[in-house]
Amino acid sequence: MATNTQHNAVHNSANQAAANGFSNGNSNTNGASSHDFESATRNMTHEEKATAAHAARFGYGPLAHIKTDTFDGAALQAFGGEFQPGLYKGVKDRRFANPAPLGLSAFALTTFVLSLINLGTRGLEQNNIIISLAFGYGGLVQLLAGMWEMAVGNTFGATALSSYGGFWISFAILLTPGGFEIEANIEAAGGSKALTDSVGFYLIGWFIFTTILLFCTLKSTVAFFFLFFTLDLAFLLLGVGYLNPNAEGAPNTGCIRAGGAFGILAAFAAWYNALAGIADTSNSFFIIPVAHFPWSAKVREDRMATKNEHSA
Repeated sequence: MATNTQHNAVHNSANQAAANGFSNGNSNTNGASSHDFESATRNMTHEEKATAAHAARFGYGPLAHIKTDTFDGAALQAFGGEFQPGLYKGVKDRRFANPAPLGLSAFALTTFVLSLINLGTRGLEQNNIIISLAFGYGGLVQLLAGMWEMAVGNTFGATALSSYGGFWISFAILLTPGGFEIEANIEAAGGSKALTDSVGFYLIGWFIFTTILLFCTLKSTVAFFFLFFTLDLAFLLLGVGYLNPNAEGAPNTGCIRAGGAFGILAAFAAWYNALAGIADTSNSFFIIPVAHFPWSAKVREDRMATKNEHSA
């Protein structure tokens, strides 16, 4: 097992490699040649060049292939659009597109619809409509995105997207009328309290799992952290709502409503990160800001660069 000193040495090397990436439209002297850069940006304005070079540092955009194909060992910064919570290496000779926006979009839409129902929007109470979404989009498509994250070497993305894809499939199985008759069997054996307690335990388990992932986003971006923070609170409130039913034995309405509100925030945060992963200078007039934390590697790198400029 590596010692703390060894780990710090590796981390510092990664930061140094990241610092040697694109800066103000100039390619790394150890990476792509200036000829490659000029060829790729020949038809761009100065502003477009700067924006594209900035985007490439995060592993996306029209110059991303220069960054990932030729930069030997260069570390990229945390980026929710790639579902990467920390420093990571670009995918060399990538044959896959970035699967993160697909998984994030599948998660977002399914969560959005269920959360609207949990909020009681327009008087809706039955959540059967979510079964189709949970099986087809939030479940199957998100699970596939997680497997593709495995193929491109993103352990965090593979774990998160595959797990939440499994969550939606399992939730759809639970809700399917006449399917495995899970709800009916639990109620027959222990009454309505046994059912609400079982669903509560199920949701609290997902709250614990999401908390684990949340810890891994503390060095990432505000948008990425916000996604898992709001999702974590949604699972917690929904779980508490089922574990503390009202006098009629139904889930606590206040907690379910609050969980739905945080679910809506999580859905829009997922869409925001998905857009950040899709939008670049080739298809958008603007790059989505993701806001790095003050203690992140990106901000420390910028501070070091500013300090060096002042020293010079």
